[in-house]
Amino acid sequence: MILVPAILLITLGLIAVYSASSNLAEHRLGDSYYYLKKQVLFCMIGVGLMVLTRYIPCTLYAKWVYPLLLVSVSLLALLLVPGLGHKVGGASRWMSFGGISFQPSELAKFSLAVYMAYSMSKKGKDMTSFSKGLLPHLFVAGVFMGLIVLQPDLGTAVIIGGWILIALFVGGVRMYQLASILLLSSPVVVWLIWNADYRVKRVLAFLNPWEDPRGIGFQIIHSFLAFGSGGIFGAGLGNSKQKLFYLPEPHTDFALSIIGEELGLVGVSAVILLFGLLITGGIRAALKAKDLYSTYLAVGLTSFIGLQVLINMGVVMGLLPTKGLTLPLISYGGSSLLITLAGIGVLLNISARS
Repeated sequence: MILVPAILLITLGLIAVYSASSNLAEHRLGDSYYYLKKQVLFCMIGVGLMVLTRYIPCTLYAKWVYPLLLVSVSLLALLLVPGLGHKVGGASRWMSFGGISFQPSELAKFSLAVYMAYSMSKKGKDMTSFSKGLLPHLFVAGVFMGLIVLQPDLGTAVIIGGWILIALFVGGVRMYQLASILLLSSPVVVWLIWNADYRVKRVLAFLNPWEDPRGIGFQIIHSFLAFGSGGIFGAGLGNSKQKLFYLPEPHTDFALSIIGEELGLVGVSAVILLFGLLITGGIRAALKAKDLYSTYLAVGLTSFIGLQVLINMGVVMGLLPTKGLTLPLISYGGSSLLITLAGIGVLLNISARS
């Protein structure tokens, strides 16, 4: 329920990355296998991490929780120092080490999952208290989200905010407190969108992409064309037209669009089914865990994967505004793949312990 879907998704991801990126890599770098070779390397390291975290007792992370938080916050803060953060598209979200880029916000998700599991399991019935159950967790999450918004990366901050609400709900925080947080934070999100032109354009493209088909609506329209031309059984592997310099960066955020065009409804349904099995397996591991900490940790890691999957699929199908977010285990990208596979290893460890 966890390992088999993960392996199948990784395999499908390698096929999708090569198919979507081969022409782009040949044009840009003169090597059609460039992105595939890097993704295979990330997969090998990621599977190694998954095996490692499978055999590390999940209770050990509780002892490292505060060093993990400190390292994550420090890396997020260093991104704001001129010259240290690697800028792509005007956003400083990556750090480079010897030619390899790493996204600290991915590590921050894992650290937050460990912290919330450790803290909520310690507080127990005190989670219903505003001062003990809600406020400390909101403060820690707020620091992380604030640093991520400054990169700027509002989408990831909103995902973390949504995940925090899920974690607090599972932990026992009262519903009226969660509803109050949602009501108070919504105007802040609207203000952040309104004060950034590119975010306003993304919302406008979501509402009516056909109003500016060669401008703000270009990406999502070509995603629609990819899904539409795929039909039920697809055009066949390697036969996508939208990857031929129509759909920008088809191997990253919009990898599912290429799968939809080449493998059709059948291929997309298979991806959804595999993710459904993986998330169901994570929930089962949480329900059968030996202790409350392991339950909360399994819920946290599974929720992060599930939210990212839902949002990426919503974006490429035009159900949500465009957001630079990869599809876990499928899209090209090292940081997301490594942390996702490490999290799956932790889920396997929790499942084995039960």
